[in-house]
Amino acid sequence: MPGPTVHPADAATYATLHADATALLDGWQPTSPDAARARDRTLRLLDAGPVAMSRQHRPGHVTASALVLDATGSRVLLCLHGKFGRWVQLGGHCEPVDQTLVAAALREATEESGIAGLRIDPVPIDVDVHPVQCQGGSLHHDVRFAVLAPPGAVEQVSDEAEELGWFPPDHLPEPLAGGTVQLVAPALAALRRSPLRLAP
Repeated sequence: MPGPTVHPADAATYATLHADATALLDGWQPTSPDAARARDRTLRLLDAGPVAMSRQHRPGHVTASALVLDATGSRVLLCLHGKFGRWVQLGGHCEPVDQTLVAAALREATEESGIAGLRIDPVPIDVDVHPVQCQGGSLHHDVRFAVLAPPGAVEQVSDEAEELGWFPPDHLPEPLAGGTVQLVAPALAALRRSPLRLAP
């Protein structure tokens, strides 16, 4: 049976994104043992080539997400996801327009929050592999980033969310998606390490 393919018009874009993802994860220092195992699984997935960046790849595909912090770093922005009814960080599938995983995560965070002027730390804070219903059942190899909102940012609910909310890192809402809580500590650490390095 032939494997999934990338549309020829998108091949160059996915090739660039695939090369970026491979280089980024090859050089990344994992933030936890679980993240290290997920990173290694994702690098093995990337051996399939650029198709691993596309949601068409049923064995699994790379996604990008972001934990958005307010300008003071004292609150995180989560969305109540319309499809599975849990609070989760912002993010989703890579698209043909994305040249890098950082760009994909920033695009998703901007689209889903409605906030302009977000700044992103280009170093991942986590990698997580989890089952999803894409293509009748697949795996998301999710690469996560820390994102900082500008002062006075006001969120706007997108079509994919039932609700958006700001929460203190030590009082997250329920029901919470399983992999979200593990993002808080490395996101806050990234902010403390280099707040001025977060760039558009």
